[in-house]
Amino acid sequence: MERTFMIEIPDTLYESLLLVAERAGQTPQEWVLRWLIREVQAALEDPLERFIGAFRSDVPDWSDRHDFYIGQMSLK
Repeated sequence: MERTFMIEIPDTLYESLLLVAERAGQTPQEWVLRWLIREVQAALEDPLERFIGAFRSDVPDWSDRHDFYIGQMSLK
C-alpha cells in the first residue's frame, strides 16, 4: 500500500530542491522520497537511541551543544 504525503514549502526552498534534484538526475519528488527513506532508516537504526534519557546530566544544553563538549574533551 502506498500513501500520498503533501507538504507546503517556501518557494526559495523549492527552487533549491529543483537544483539539487536536477544535479542528481531526478525529479524533486524522487529526490525527496529517496532522502526521506534514508533519513527514516537512519533514525530507526540509530544505535544510541536506547540510551536517550538513560543518563542524568548537570549540563542542560548538552543536546544542543554536544559537538562543542566533545571537542572540549578531545583537547584535554
